[in-house]
Amino acid sequence: MGIDRRDAIKFIVGGAVGTTLTPIPWKLTDDISIWTQNWSWIPRNMPGKNDYKPTVSKLCPSNVGMLVRTVNGRPVRPVGNPDSPLSGGKISSLAAAEGELLYSPARVRRPLRKSADGTYVAVSWNEAEAILSEKLGNATGGVGVISGDMNGTMNEVLSAFAAGFGSENCCFMPDSAQPEAQAYNGQMGGDGQPAYDFDNADYVLAIGADVLESWGPVIANRRGFAGKRPHGEDPASTWVYAGAFQTNTAAGADKWVPMRPGAQAALALGIANLLIKQGASAPGLSGFASLAAQYTPEKVAEVAGVKPDALQEIAKGLASAKKPLVVVGAEGNEGGSPAAAAAGIACNMLLGNFRALPYPKTVVKGAMGRGDMLAKDAAGYVAGFLGGDAPEVLITYQANPVYALPGSVNAKEAFNGVSFKVCFSTYLTETALVSDLILPVPHSFEMIDDVASPFGCSKVLYALAMPVIPTLVEAKHPGDFLLGLSAKLGKDLGFDSYLKVLQAKAKAMGANWGDLTKGATYVSDSTASAYGISVDPDALAKAAAVVEAADLTLCPVMKLNYGTAACGIPPFNLKTIRDDELASDYLFVHMNSNTAKSKGLGQDDVVTLASDAGSVTVKVNIFEGVMDGVVAMPKNFGHTAFDEYTRGKGENVSALFTVSSEPGTGAAVWTGQAVDLKRA
Repeated sequence: MGIDRRDAIKFIVGGAVGTTLTPIPWKLTDDISIWTQNWSWIPRNMPGKNDYKPTVSKLCPSNVGMLVRTVNGRPVRPVGNPDSPLSGGKISSLAAAEGELLYSPARVRRPLRKSADGTYVAVSWNEAEAILSEKLGNATGGVGVISGDMNGTMNEVLSAFAAGFGSENCCFMPDSAQPEAQAYNGQMGGDGQPAYDFDNADYVLAIGADVLESWGPVIANRRGFAGKRPHGEDPASTWVYAGAFQTNTAAGADKWVPMRPGAQAALALGIANLLIKQGASAPGLSGFASLAAQYTPEKVAEVAGVKPDALQEIAKGLASAKKPLVVVGAEGNEGGSPAAAAAGIACNMLLGNFRALPYPKTVVKGAMGRGDMLAKDAAGYVAGFLGGDAPEVLITYQANPVYALPGSVNAKEAFNGVSFKVCFSTYLTETALVSDLILPVPHSFEMIDDVASPFGCSKVLYALAMPVIPTLVEAKHPGDFLLGLSAKLGKDLGFDSYLKVLQAKAKAMGANWGDLTKGATYVSDSTASAYGISVDPDALAKAAAVVEAADLTLCPVMKLNYGTAACGIPPFNLKTIRDDELASDYLFVHMNSNTAKSKGLGQDDVVTLASDAGSVTVKVNIFEGVMDGVVAMPKNFGHTAFDEYTRGKGENVSALFTVSSEPGTGAAVWTGQAVDLKRA
């Protein structure tokens, strides 16, 4: 029997009707829906009592004031604390992921000792203490410390501990604060840290400082920006960003002025020259005026690539403002020039808007002050290990120098020269994985800690980071561990617990302990005397004279959603990284079409970027928000440690940095890095 067209249509229609009417597919669909909802790994709302616990982020460099929402005591979400001057109710992309990082696969879960074959074995805290005690007892070559905590009192315990062994080798990881400290305290005769009042400024010039994304207390800076520029109203402030890459600060500013990386000092001197011509003056700048006079608009255009009319417009805007503010910072917030910082401070002195905050008083016996630690150079210290100046015992605290120090330092090889390395860390970083003893530090939600006047604040601040949950791993408070070990070794630091250290610190700051534990932030209008400060024009002249325009210059870019060297990339934040920043583990560098054309390159081309320090393989993204002759590269990629969310993604920009000694100041700098580029 044959099947004609009519039979075929009848068959298809009949089949469709039968499928529709039979309950089997609908039952299967319903079952699949129920089964998939019951899979164990699907996140679920937790029933129970809601609570909000105040604390301050120690993970995010901006030290955001937060309220951590808990359900039945379990942290589920941090939000901005509206009562915190470090937040105003907002939160950073990194601090928002802080709760998730409690459960990171990269957490150090127990003390680990490196065995003879290079693998790590778990040890008890008593065994860890005995191992370290023995190494310290035999240490005749000194003890060194590198800290990644820029504003905590834990640094006093660390430096006092090292001092007990006759060492003053305690330094911070490179940050925005060092060039300012080296300029103000080291070159200008000041004592304290410069203050920056974004809340009241009506004209802000940010020279290289990405103040709305990564420089200083970013969330507080953004609040100052938004407060003067309410939606739907005329802005009461003007913001100008000068830099080689269109950062988030540039995107939010009224004007973006392209400037070559590393030319901050020349631009600040050019501004100072025009201000002085308009009659501005300040004590301590007599010799400085003759130096600034050399930086005419034409000279600045030659050195920094900033057009003369743009420079004139900025100077006019600053001079006519009631509360003008100049902020100088390095691209990527590291390796900056103290000479540029001094020139920026001089601009604020000429504008009559310079103040300094006193450094927090030390309370631990034998501890170094913050200014003394900021004067130290971590890159130079570690580089010295290769020359035979390594300590016998090196302590790293929440720091990742093996990954983050400039490539020319060759930190991983330098660490081989240290007899015994102890790493206090919350996560398995690159530095942890070359250490002999890894000691787990509780997550910031699991321990009490503090934040004292973060760099970039306008006022003296003091707040506590309060524990929200008992520690989930076998971690100990590093302060209690070192205080206990110190006492057993017969070295009295004056305290038997870190809690008592913090109580003494609060008292020294003038804060009420009870209020602090309830989430209040102590704020003071105290200022440090700026009497007698002056600029050394000879040192500044030597430093400013060496800026040369390379054929291609590197501009590192830091964004908080990328994470930090010490915590890696939060898994949650991978969703916020664009496809033209990272794709299939390839990192993109950004250049404009003119630069790409001059190199014969196009979108998505794979290239090798190289310097005297090293090379990386990356892809090209054409972006017109980059200055001619500049290639911009994101920071905090290319890790070899942490977990699957961080490890192996992209390349490490630090591998390209070459450290040089700045003429005049002698400081270690690595801005304005010249690089070569060729198709891979």
